[in-house]
Amino acid sequence: MKNLKEILKQRIFRTLTLVFIDIVTVFLCFFTSFFLTLRIFFKNNYWGDFSHFLLASLSIVIITMVFLFAFRMYKVVWHYAKPGHYLKLVLALTCSILLFGILDSTWWKLLSKAFADFTQNATPYIATFPVYALFMFLMTFVFVFVRIAYQSFATLKYDKTIIERKKGKLRTMIIGAGFTGNHVLDELNIINSQYSPICFLDDNVSLVSGAINNIVVAGKVENIKFYCDKYDIDLIIFAIPSLVGDRRSEILKECSETGRKVKVIPALSEIIEKDSFVQQMRDINVADLLGREQIKFEKQGIKDYIAGKTIMVTGGGGSIGSELCRQISSFNPKRIVIVEVYENCAYAIQQEMKRRDVKFDFEVEILSVTDYDKVEEIFKQYHPEIVFHAAAHKHVPLMETNPEEAVKNNVFGTFNVIKLADKYNVEKFILISTDKAVNPTNVMGATKRCCEMILQTMSKKSKNTKFAAVRFGNVLGSNGSVIPLFKQQIENGGPVTVTHKDIIRYFMTIPEAVSLVLQAGAYAESGETFVLDMGEQVKIVTLAENLIRVMGYKPYEEIDIKFTGLRPGEKLYEELLMGEEGLRKTANDKIFIGKQIDIDSNAFYQSLNEMEQVCKTNDKELVVNKLKELVPTFKHDTAQFNKMQEHTKQIMLEFTMKNKAN
Repeated sequence: MKNLKEILKQRIFRTLTLVFIDIVTVFLCFFTSFFLTLRIFFKNNYWGDFSHFLLASLSIVIITMVFLFAFRMYKVVWHYAKPGHYLKLVLALTCSILLFGILDSTWWKLLSKAFADFTQNATPYIATFPVYALFMFLMTFVFVFVRIAYQSFATLKYDKTIIERKKGKLRTMIIGAGFTGNHVLDELNIINSQYSPICFLDDNVSLVSGAINNIVVAGKVENIKFYCDKYDIDLIIFAIPSLVGDRRSEILKECSETGRKVKVIPALSEIIEKDSFVQQMRDINVADLLGREQIKFEKQGIKDYIAGKTIMVTGGGGSIGSELCRQISSFNPKRIVIVEVYENCAYAIQQEMKRRDVKFDFEVEILSVTDYDKVEEIFKQYHPEIVFHAAAHKHVPLMETNPEEAVKNNVFGTFNVIKLADKYNVEKFILISTDKAVNPTNVMGATKRCCEMILQTMSKKSKNTKFAAVRFGNVLGSNGSVIPLFKQQIENGGPVTVTHKDIIRYFMTIPEAVSLVLQAGAYAESGETFVLDMGEQVKIVTLAENLIRVMGYKPYEEIDIKFTGLRPGEKLYEELLMGEEGLRKTANDKIFIGKQIDIDSNAFYQSLNEMEQVCKTNDKELVVNKLKELVPTFKHDTAQFNKMQEHTKQIMLEFTMKNKAN
């Protein structure tokens, strides 16, 4: 933060210094051209009306400054200025002279009429072509000369600095020699920087073999590895934030394959402060390598139903819940109420909100959604108008061995919150669901499908609350996802474990998932299940290979990948829609609505009541069998389930015997 403040101070000082120099330059050039014109062309010392001269001097200074700012001349970092910048400078000066000439002749006539006696003998020497011509020549020459002199001085200064800093610094390559790349170079050239810029790479042929601030544009981006070896590069900085999609992922993949450290200037949509790119520079991540553009959402529609409201987020300390709080906070809510059972996560997001100094009330309540009475107290106390329900057990293998807990928390915890949302007239209730709810083969997916069914049946009888579910695939970096597991395995030296070489999944980033949830809230009317068009599915083994490269290793050589076989309840691929559902478009071409399937509410709630009694027995097999009745599309491998239960019992028995022996 200290470096950022220093950068801003230096820039403000440079700008003010240049403005002062320019004002003095305009005045002196005008005075000189006025004086020389009288002496050379008119051969006398008569200065005309002095008040006219002062008014004209002040006017030309103001006009010139206005045009220089209008042409953004003070935004240019002149020590790496290009010919185009100088052409714009000359154009700005020309425009100021032309406008001044028009105004000068006009106000002289007005002045003559208003002060006829005072100006009757005055000759308008200022409004003459020789004055304008000489003034234009002098001003252009001095303006350009001052900037070229500054550029030369700055280049020499940085040459010495760079030479002194080569030893012990990271030899750095910058991908992209455009505005951002130049800006990054300017920041890196701070005396105390740990980076030593060595070269640029850029696909713009006109820049190749040129130099920016004495740093060569070595070649095209396609030759990254060659130039990394040639210049002995330690670090690559990707500085093309405007580049998205496949080309971005291709370049970043090539960067990661060089074995060098890679830093990324975030995409334009992620950049917060455009005056400090280096401060926002981050490590390359797997999301950068997916090659899919970020989904765009209509923020105004979200703001319309969030602003000024009390928002409850259950599971608000988790990866999705905490990001919901972050994004909701940008839409001016009245209050956010976090409901969370895990106090460490709740504390983390609470402290983050305090650091951000949010302007709304922010409350944290520690409780489980399975406790109906306690949840009702929260509804009575805060009267939430919007509820986002993200609380759930989501880990597939753990829920296979603990199906009764999955049902208690996911099904009946959700049922509690839905009933209370209807009872206390919540405006909108948004359920976070998953693609695993489609034709589920595991307990977790089946419980989520059951939650969707509860929501759908409740939406039909609720008079005041609009219910909706949002279904999406795997979220990169979320708690319990493969990315943290893979990272831990890589840090431990491998191997990285993948269940099957052909297993594929849909992926999205946490901000995308949450934006979808918020957008769905704007569209929610009555029991819809919203689905995101997530593009192509990604092979998990490809994800693992990319992550290994991102962390600086070579897959299969330095870090091995081991295939362990599909886990119980795991599919080779996930579906986003049930076969019976079909699709209906929304205003966003990436968001669709699944057609509702008819549910016999009476029979469903009868089975739900029976399931509640079964859960109290904690009989895992009975719970799974009852779950099959509740969710007809649930296809569970009972033999595999029983085998897993026996395996778990055996492990626990061995653990108990070992403890007794000790």
